[in-house]
Amino acid sequence: MSAVQKLFETALTAQKAAYAPYSRFKVGAAILADDGKVYAGCNVENGAYPEGTCAEAGAIAAMILGGASRIMEAVVVGDAALCTPCGGCRQKLKEFAGADVAVHVANLDGIRQSFTMAELLPAGFVLEQKD
Repeated sequence: MSAVQKLFETALTAQKAAYAPYSRFKVGAAILADDGKVYAGCNVENGAYPEGTCAEAGAIAAMILGGASRIMEAVVVGDAALCTPCGGCRQKLKEFAGADVAVHVANLDGIRQSFTMAELLPAGFVLEQKD
């Protein structure tokens, strides 16, 4: 199984576990981190809709909790023709991924399109490192 296929399968499993009683739109995400591990997340809605948590945010939180700090590749799965990350999640991903990191978007059947972070968010905020 290829690395992208493993990420897809992990994101698909996460998507099935999502809690989306309001929108009924379940999303799963999986990221390969700089420690070589795969971290997953799913969207979790609540009664203060739309104040839920996106799948990408859950995967990033799991990565940080796991001790990793950089995203090397990501897959986002939703039951739609093209389920790209929302604007907020594009910025969240950019915080931990380089411009050339691949973000693959998928539906339930597989990967539909791949983007680099630079393509998804060409002018996002970047933290300036001060030495």
